[in-house]
Amino acid sequence: MHLTAPATGRTDTRPRTRDADGMAVASFILGLLGLLVLNLFLGPIAIVLALVALWRGTTRRGRAYLGLALGLADLAVLVATMEISGTVSWSL
Repeated sequence: MHLTAPATGRTDTRPRTRDADGMAVASFILGLLGLLVLNLFLGPIAIVLALVALWRGTTRRGRAYLGLALGLADLAVLVATMEISGTVSWSL
């Protein structure tokens, strides 16, 4: 929801930025969690959330980039463990 200031006519983007900040944090947490369990599902979700957060202009760019890197690491770990064990998923 965008609020319009009466005198200037400009829109307030704080709610959108706050949502993007939440997505950046969520991508980091899901990417980190995906290294341990359900990396097949959590990795792509972390990647998408990080990209959307960056596209929306998050103020937590570092957290979004970490979420993106962890999401990619989730998929790399999945591929490596699939090659080693011949299974589709893994967990500790």
